[in-house]
Formats: sequence, structure tokens, C-alpha cells
Amino acid sequence: MSDKAKILLVEDDPNLSLVLKDYLELLGYETTLAIDGRAGLEVYQKGDFDLCVLDVMLPKKDGFTLAAEIREQNSRIPIIFLTALGNNSDKIAGFRTGCDDYITKPFSSEELALRIEAILKRCMKQTMKPNSEVYHVGNCRFDSMNLMLYCSNIEQRLTPKEAALLRLLCLNKNSILSREQALTEIWGDTDYFIGRSMDVFIARLRKYLRHDPSVTITNVHGFGFKLEVKEEEQ
Repeated sequence: MSDKAKILLVEDDPNLSLVLKDYLELLGYETTLAIDGRAGLEVYQKGDFDLCVLDVMLPKKDGFTLAAEIREQNSRIPIIFLTALGNNSDKIAGFRTGCDDYITKPFSSEELALRIEAILKRCMKQTMKPNSEVYHVGNCRFDSMNLMLYCSNIEQRLTPKEAALLRLLCLNKNSILSREQALTEIWGDTDYFIGRSMDVFIARLRKYLRHDPSVTITNVHGFGFKLEVKEEEQ
């Protein structure tokens, strides 16, 4: 499959890294391996990757730091974390960096393959969407295709997930957007920790929209969120 994605794998365990690299290449993915965080960033900067699989506990630069630096260069690229740490705070920290998935060791290679496939399919759908709509929200203007929000003469570049979430809120303006719909359409899963990640994104959108008092994002307890826009009939 020549059109398969290019994957950056950063894993310091010599046995696991080679097994995963061989397995992903067997599936047809073009896979490049780095064994520490610093090398991972160098390899990323020289390549053209479609997805990153990062171990969290890396030497020289941990996976969270590496992910943040990759995100500075490309806010769209999907990231999967691999970790032996199973506590909740690490998962939440991972999703706060904007990762797309989080897999706790030990895991099966088939599980990783399925998650990679699901994320790449979702990214392909989002790329193919004629998502060129411009939404007017109160006194704010949201250019969904270019990931830009203009509010009170302030320009805010959004991440792809921030933009996707705001777009869903705009499509359901003054109506309830269910948590399940948002999680399924944007993250592809309704996992508890992904839900916590979405709450972080909602908080960010509230911060961006605070310059317009006519626009609020309210929590609808037990259901989801509502983008409430006053004076929209003017």
C-alpha cells in the first residue's frame, strides 16, 4: 500500500521499539524510529509525517514536552502516547497536550494498529470535508477552514480540535450539543479521560469568546453544552 501514512515512532525500549516498527511496516506504514525525545524532534523536523506515536517516559526529553514542541510546528498532526504509567493524572496531562489517543502498556499490537487506523480515517474525513464555512457568532467571526477566530479586533488561531468543537457548537447554536456527539465526531471515543480533555477545550473556547459578552458557552448538566448567542436577530 504505497499511500499508507508515514509514522514517527519514538520509543526507548529497544525490544518494544523494534517489534512495533516491524509490525507497523508489515501493515504497510512507512515507519521511522527514534529512541529518545531529542532525537525524536530532530527526526520530526527532517521528515514529513502523518502521525506520531510517542512514549511518555523518554530520555533527554519526555513525551509530553516532545508533543508540545511538535504541536508548535504542526497543530494538526495526530499524536498517540504510549506509557507504562496508568494513573489518571498522566492520562489527563496527555490529553491536555492535545493528543488524540493514549495507550497504557502492556497493549497488543493489534490494539495499536486499530487505533492508528481509526485516527487516520478520522483525519482523512476532516481533510476531505469542504469545511470552508464562516460563522458569525455575536460580534465574532469564525473561519473554520483557516482555524481563525476574530473577536473584538483580536485574532486567535485555533487548534484543529478547538475549531472542530467550535464548529459543532456553531451548527447547534442556541441548542444543546450532546457530549456524546462531540466526543464521537471529534475524538472518535466517549472515554472518560477524553471527556475530561474536551472540558479543557471548552474552557479554552470560553476564554477566546469572553471578549463578546453576548456569547456564552454554558454547561447543560447531564447532557452537554450550549453556545448561547444573544441579539442574534439584529
